[in-house]
Amino acid sequence: MFLNFKILKKNFIFFTIFLMFFSFFNSKNINSRENKSAYDFSFTDIDGKNFPLSKFKGKPILIFNSASKCGFTSQYTGIQEIHENYKNKGLIVIGVPSDNFNQEPGNEEDIKKFCMVNFNITFDLTKKNNVVGADAHPFFEWLNESYNAKPKWNFYKFVINKDGKLENHFSSMVAPSSKKLISTLDKVIK
Repeated sequence: MFLNFKILKKNFIFFTIFLMFFSFFNSKNINSRENKSAYDFSFTDIDGKNFPLSKFKGKPILIFNSASKCGFTSQYTGIQEIHENYKNKGLIVIGVPSDNFNQEPGNEEDIKKFCMVNFNITFDLTKKNNVVGADAHPFFEWLNESYNAKPKWNFYKFVINKDGKLENHFSSMVAPSSKKLISTLDKVIK
């Protein structure tokens, strides 16, 4: 079989250019994700106002997805206790209601009333957001893309350090009073 070296050379050049082009844009996307921090994202709060995380720059954040009709909903009590114990140390606590797991049927008014009446919540709540899937809020996309961390159920807890990076994350099964979570919070507030 006769090989046409001109064709091979052209194909090699084309392939090399393609790889360089792909590598450039792929590394650019990876670097842009790596350079982002939690403070680059914004939510809408439960009352419909802009809620940029940049206003907390330099402060650690405990952010979690929540639902009113979940078996873990009682964790609101423990998370409120964390808020009360750590707010004067600079920790920001944010709840993100979500119906991704079909357990948050209410609108923002219903959610706020439920949290205030049943748990006397004083930490920040956002409006209802998607936390997984194609329509996930950009903050949760960033967690998944940058750290391979995403909620697999309600009350997944994400601890963001003072640099705006994910320090650690905890499943629904980890209670707010767990030693693992508390030691992580103690670490990020120092």
